[in-house]
Amino acid sequence: AGMLGWLVVERVKDGKPTTLGAASGAVAGLVAITPCAGFVGGMSPIIIGFIAGVLCVLAVQLKYKLGYDDSLDVVGVHLVGGLIGALLLGFFADASINEVVTHEGVFLGGGGTLLWYQFVASMATLVFSFVVSFVLATIIDKVIGLRVSEDEEVEGLDLSQHAESAYSFGSFGSMDRV
Repeated sequence: AGMLGWLVVERVKDGKPTTLGAASGAVAGLVAITPCAGFVGGMSPIIIGFIAGVLCVLAVQLKYKLGYDDSLDVVGVHLVGGLIGALLLGFFADASINEVVTHEGVFLGGGGTLLWYQFVASMATLVFSFVVSFVLATIIDKVIGLRVSEDEEVEGLDLSQHAESAYSFGSFGSMDRV
């Protein structure tokens, strides 16, 4: 469902779906359903996955407007997908699926209590993760540095940082695994 949501957005916005979009959409759906696993049933996982695919592709496209470096789309797929899943649990949690559910989701008549709990927990996790990551990144930057030089980046990190190459480009333009 995440793949479908992602590909629909690509088709509408860009005129064609991509294989990278298919893979990213599938991952986005899996990320979003993870906080909900064991607490939702019926069509809910499909709806959650589809919503995650749509919102995650839009989040990934934001990196170009905001100008941050995220070559693997971790922010758009994992941060956004995880938040979507955590929040959508507040809409779709079903006590008939799991007896430990004490507050059903909004769409099952549970009111907004679980949604509020999910929001508070998500924000606390976001703040904690940001603070710890910031502290660790600052320490790493002071000790060994976070960025490589422009020359090392152009040369490629395989060679500049590890003194090896993952691929050897042959004379005919094909890639051979080293």
